Amino acid sequence: MTQDQLKQAVAQAAVDHIRPHLDAKSIIGVGTGSTANFFIEALARHKMEFDGAVASSEATAQRLKVHGIPVYDLNGVDALEFYVDGADESDERLHLIKGGGAALTREKIVAAVARTFVCIADASKLVPVLGRFPLPVEVLPMARSHVARQLVKLGGDPVYREGVVTDNGNVILDVHNLEIVDPVDLEARINAIVGVVTNGLFAARPADLLLLGTADGVRTLTR
Repeated sequence: MTQDQLKQAVAQAAVDHIRPHLDAKSIIGVGTGSTANFFIEALARHKMEFDGAVASSEATAQRLKVHGIPVYDLNGVDALEFYVDGADESDERLHLIKGGGAALTREKIVAAVARTFVCIADASKLVPVLGRFPLPVEVLPMARSHVARQLVKLGGDPVYREGVVTDNGNVILDVHNLEIVDPVDLEARINAIVGVVTNGLFAARPADLLLLGTADGVRTLTR
């Protein structure tokens, strides 16, 4: 199977997982990226079965609207039963690295509101130790150099993602050469740096369910 076929398989598996729990009042949190896009396409076939969605990025909001799915502001939503999104890396405990698409802050906010966070990914994303994928950190523009110096002190090699501005008007530092053996601790330490908005470790609030696309079918991991 190609990588796109694996993504399509896990996207459909996520739709199959959440559909029995949906009703006319249900609002679903939807992530950002190529795997999330496959989820939107699969979800759109059942758009009459739920109320609408909260998007984790402007790009996702636009894609949802194109498919005829109403998009709500998170401030007007009391609760989300599900948040479905991809990941750049996951370990066996469902700690994630996200942010390759620069939407990490809004993704983290929507995930925090959702009762169940369903992560969908192909098998290449499952790793024994996080850190092979550079860790994105969203930073206020004026603090970029300061934050970079602090990240070096934590053992990383931060690289400015040139030409990228987040939906929040901020910049991204991608931190290379980290071996993240304690994701919860590192997430907190980076977030404590003045000027950091948030980082791409989803460890304090990991996924609840990982649907992993493999050549032998969709593998389900829970924590």
